[in-house]
Amino acid sequence: MVLYGLCSISTNKAMNLLSNCVKIQNSVSQGAQPNQTHMNSRLNGSARLMLVSDLDYTMVDHDEPENLSLLRFNALWEANYRHDSLLVFSTGRSPITYKPLRNEKPLLTPDITIMSVGTEIMYGYGEAMVPDDGWKQHLNHKWDRDIVVEETNKFPQLTPQEEGEQRPHKVSFYVEKVVASEIMNVLSQRLEKRGLDVKIIYSSGIALDILPKGAGKGQALAYLLKKFKLEGKLPYNILVCGDSGNDAELFSLPEVYGVMVSNAKEELLQWYAENAHRNSNILHATERCAAGIIQAIGNFHLGPNVSPRDFKDFQKCKVKNFSPAHEVVKFYLFYERWRRAEVEKSEQYFQNLKSVFHPLAIFVHPLGVELPIHQCMDAMAKSYGDKQGKQFWTWVDRLSSVQIGSDTWLVKFDKWELNDDERQCSLTTVLMSSKSEVPDAYTWLHMHQTWFDGVELKEPERWVF
Repeated sequence: MVLYGLCSISTNKAMNLLSNCVKIQNSVSQGAQPNQTHMNSRLNGSARLMLVSDLDYTMVDHDEPENLSLLRFNALWEANYRHDSLLVFSTGRSPITYKPLRNEKPLLTPDITIMSVGTEIMYGYGEAMVPDDGWKQHLNHKWDRDIVVEETNKFPQLTPQEEGEQRPHKVSFYVEKVVASEIMNVLSQRLEKRGLDVKIIYSSGIALDILPKGAGKGQALAYLLKKFKLEGKLPYNILVCGDSGNDAELFSLPEVYGVMVSNAKEELLQWYAENAHRNSNILHATERCAAGIIQAIGNFHLGPNVSPRDFKDFQKCKVKNFSPAHEVVKFYLFYERWRRAEVEKSEQYFQNLKSVFHPLAIFVHPLGVELPIHQCMDAMAKSYGDKQGKQFWTWVDRLSSVQIGSDTWLVKFDKWELNDDERQCSLTTVLMSSKSEVPDAYTWLHMHQTWFDGVELKEPERWVF
């Protein structure tokens, strides 16, 4: 790996590349925006893996304050899968309640988000998220939200969920488990008599959702797969991941692999026992949440399942196809461990790290200041252990790379830091060169960072990389 070896490039070539870096960066930035007319415009063909995961207590473990299993997944996905696979979140959360979770947890940015228990499909990310209008039209069949509200008001045992969870095609309540089954049966009959065709889902021993008959996480995924098939881009492998009753539909699709995380709730385990206990394509993991997802990737042989975070010594982290993505992920893991004093403070060790940067390399700080990158490395050397024993984690998101020359790459990603309670993010572009005579090695030629929209740092001058 490049962190431990030397790699060189001619000075003239480096200067020529650096002079064009800004032009290239602008063109790639424009091309990286999500195409709102296609589901997987980021990929030219079929996804190697389409991973569809619930969020709460599946991808996200709310009982793990340091989010280590989620950070392990992040490193695995960005290093090995982001370039040719699709990440889909399928959650009961609405767009309103999804945003606070993203602000609280180190979640990656998905390519597609299925929300509100399969009643909303969104493409893109952030403010650019675009709904699938065809899916909304599909759900209007034999659905009248006003009638659902009118009938449910007749059941005092039903407590409406928060306003943010009430959606155009979803009416949601809390109800005690002892009366849930009876209410579901009676309510279903009453709505049918009024001409509606609905689906009632009970999950987590407390949540009751009323949806159009054609809605649900499984139906939404089936809809997406049909669209992919029509485009000739059906994913090669699909892995669905869940923990509760509203995830059961996902496992019912015949073309998927499935993992129920070890902490799966009773209603999902009961469904599995009654419907799928002989299905070898469904795994009840022995690991919780994101760690269970990683376990399933290995169990079904869907691709690499060892996260870069699992290696204490990066020299032992060998991959068949080393890439700029691996380089970036490993660099920032080293950066995190250096500041947490989790690697040896060795002068030789750090000099080898500095050698991966070209002598003329420039770092454009998010504050807009241009600095020789070796000056930044000297600042990093002095920061050894400054986060020891503190809440300090780094991860990268939306990592993409394009080869712009025979041995030259332009890499773009969001670089995140969690520093105690302060989250920081920079949009980062790196120009790097690979050398065929030096296996698994890249030289960093130029780095440019800008603050993510809305980021306000208490001490921005302390940002190192």
